[in-house]
Amino acid sequence: MTTKKTHKQRERTRSASAGRSDVRSWLGLLVVLGPVLLVSMDGSILFLAMPRVSQALTPTADQALWILDGYGFAVGSLLIAFGNIGDRYGRLRLLTVGAATFGLASTAAAFASTPELLIVCRVLMGVAGATLLPSALAVLSELFPEPRRRARVIGIFAAAFAAGFAVGPVVGGLLLERFWWGSVFLVNLPVIALFLVFAPVLLGEVRAARPGRVDALSVLTSAAGLLFAIYGLKHLAAGGIAVLPVGAMAGGAALLSWFAARQRRLVHPLIDFSLFRDRVFTIAIITGLLPLAAWSAAAYLAGIYLQSVLDLDVLHAALLALPGAAVLTVTSVVVPGIVDRVGKRAVLVTGHFAIAAGLLALLATTATGGIGWYIASTAVAGIGYGVSFAVVADTAVGAVPAERAGAAGAIAETSNEMGNALGIALLGSLAALVFRLQGPDLAPTLDETLQLPGLGAAVAAEAKAAFVTGLHIVAITASALHAALGAVALRRLPKGESGGTPEASADPVPTSDHLETKA
Repeated sequence: MTTKKTHKQRERTRSASAGRSDVRSWLGLLVVLGPVLLVSMDGSILFLAMPRVSQALTPTADQALWILDGYGFAVGSLLIAFGNIGDRYGRLRLLTVGAATFGLASTAAAFASTPELLIVCRVLMGVAGATLLPSALAVLSELFPEPRRRARVIGIFAAAFAAGFAVGPVVGGLLLERFWWGSVFLVNLPVIALFLVFAPVLLGEVRAARPGRVDALSVLTSAAGLLFAIYGLKHLAAGGIAVLPVGAMAGGAALLSWFAARQRRLVHPLIDFSLFRDRVFTIAIITGLLPLAAWSAAAYLAGIYLQSVLDLDVLHAALLALPGAAVLTVTSVVVPGIVDRVGKRAVLVTGHFAIAAGLLALLATTATGGIGWYIASTAVAGIGYGVSFAVVADTAVGAVPAERAGAAGAIAETSNEMGNALGIALLGSLAALVFRLQGPDLAPTLDETLQLPGLGAAVAAEAKAAFVTGLHIVAITASALHAALGAVALRRLPKGESGGTPEASADPVPTSDHLETKA
């Protein structure tokens, strides 16, 4: 009798312990999702705020673009490096340092008094953001070691990341209705404070059993190559052909080429380029990059269109962005279930064609109206953007052997961030070029032109029409690229499946199998 009672007591104790562990895991998930939401949201929160920033700090055309995408370049170029650093020195430690740095940089950005200082703060925020994403994913893998639950959690992680990008402009617009432009950065501080208080209690430290060496030269070369190449491109778009921007582009291309060659010789490369031999992996990575490029450029240019061309207030512009944000977020949540029924090929192809169709709807906008077409564009394209967020990482990981899934996942994350930055850099520069060629040639940007003293109504109308022409050309370019990629995916992806092996697909973050944890 005593033995039965003792056995029941042990079972109750074991059950209670498992329940407490389960609650701790889900609370840990909530704590981790806070910084993840901030990192993605800060990639887009300035889209509606840029007219206010331009009025307050009067940045040049290329400074305005660097304010927007310096953050994304810092995140994208350092994600893989900080993933390796976290493996070596501890993911929780890196999360804590990164979150604190993100909060300090956000505070400094809110009170920046010059465009140069704001650019520096945004880059520092990007560096801190690059510490958070890979470490957050590894910590979640430790909290949820069972593969099926872990897959659900990673779906929640992806949905939160997508939601951050989608609601960033809306949050920025709502804040600007009541506060000054710096408030879009101060909103980060409460979330960071909660994370710093609860993370040490709810999360365990995570390290890799055999971390590889971080090649500092590769990190510097890739970052410098991107910096020089984009600097040259932006100056060519804003000011025409000159020796300095052409030289910068050539130097950037040379550095990136040398970086790619070096990766093939390293035992622990930052980017394993051999993975791109798999066509499914390659299509997945391009699908992570191109939709984010189109979305960031369209959202940025649409924010200027609504406020500076149609003269809407920032709150009205923010509310108009809500339907597209809702479609994007809901799609990213429901798509994994649809994939189980129809396969990734059908979903990916549909996503690309949805983005292409949505972008073409922007061609109906004019300098005097087009709000309905803008809403339709964001809603239709939002389906494709949601698909990209939901399936890219799993498709990329499923396309490679399980032992290489960590590298594949890191490249997939990087493609999202680089797409966000490249969209504004490349497509934003295309719009700037069109404005320079078609506009009144009084200032490099629409906002600078409209702020000129004594500007006549006819000249203002000419400037607005030139900006809309640039928006249309960007929409056509991005739409054509997505239609082409959709056609390639339709032809090259295996029917009904992503092409990955069942063993690789069953465990989307197998890096946790190689992790050493300590509470």
